[in-house]
Amino acid sequence: MADKSRDPEALEREIERSRRQLARTIDELADRVSPRNVAQRGAERLKEEADQVAKALGAMVRPSEDEDGEGGQIDRRLVLAGVGAAVIVTALVLRRRRRRRP
Repeated sequence: MADKSRDPEALEREIERSRRQLARTIDELADRVSPRNVAQRGAERLKEEADQVAKALGAMVRPSEDEDGEGGQIDRRLVLAGVGAAVIVTALVLRRRRRRRP
């Protein structure tokens, strides 16, 4: 009498099913750690954070609504000051990096 749990055909089907499942798992892992995909996820996260910062800055720069219900305008002086500060910080960082390189 043959034991069904030891049926060679059933064992072969189970092994083949396990191989396919393992191959899918390995493909998913390789896709997850792919440098291109990691960089893309990082860029998406950076964009989301930049949008949040922009919204927060917009709320700080934009004056509250007037008494007649009109929305305030962005103060261009503040925007220009912010852009100028960003340019200065970027220039300082780049200058510092150049000095460190031999």
